[in-house]
Amino acid sequence: MNKAQLIDAIAAESSLSKADAKKALDAFLTVTGDALKKGDRVTLVGFGSFSVSERSARTGRNPQTGKEITIPAKKVIKFKAGSELTDAVN
Repeated sequence: MNKAQLIDAIAAESSLSKADAKKALDAFLTVTGDALKKGDRVTLVGFGSFSVSERSARTGRNPQTGKEITIPAKKVIKFKAGSELTDAVN
């Protein structure tokens, strides 16, 4: 499902117009992104939670040459599914 299909599904499920559904989705993405940038955790009870984690620097190998390279540390976003979402999928 892409963004346009998600907007259509939100509009159909909530009786909102497609324009309002797009505004709501864009607002959710903006607010969630801003919270994660600040290092906050975003939790939606029953659905899951988004959080930021630190990945430390490590040594890897270039698969073409076999030469060792240093992979720098970075922040990664993690999603942990909630119990209701997990039960719905299973």
